[in-house]
Amino acid sequence: MTKILLVEDSKFLRLATERALARAGYEVCTAGDGEEALRAAQSKLPDLILLDMLLPKISGPDVLRALKKDASTKAIPVVVITGMTQKNAARLQEDGAAAFLEKSALELDKGSERLLEELRAIVGKLAGQRAKQTTA
Repeated sequence: MTKILLVEDSKFLRLATERALARAGYEVCTAGDGEEALRAAQSKLPDLILLDMLLPKISGPDVLRALKKDASTKAIPVVVITGMTQKNAARLQEDGAAAFLEKSALELDKGSERLLEELRAIVGKLAGQRAKQTTA
């Protein structure tokens, strides 16, 4: 079972997304701010992190950079999920993001199916990359 750390400061979005991910078969832990995200990542060592960018205490970009500098968390793929525009995707990928999901394109107000589709594709792609690395 894929273990996901969901980092989202909006309580409503966090709870709704957590429920949707759990129903889809993912093991989910959550964090509501940047400090909590770093602690949870180090203690839970999830398979994937869904990271919002606009967070209290420590911003999303700073959390991403901290995760990638820490030996215990640098290999964990981080999927940025944000209201920021696609223009920021290249910069975030330079900082170590594995993928970028724009909240408005996910249409979360209409349900979680679009998010789950995107996530399945990302998890599949990452699994394929890991398989290639282990056989190389």
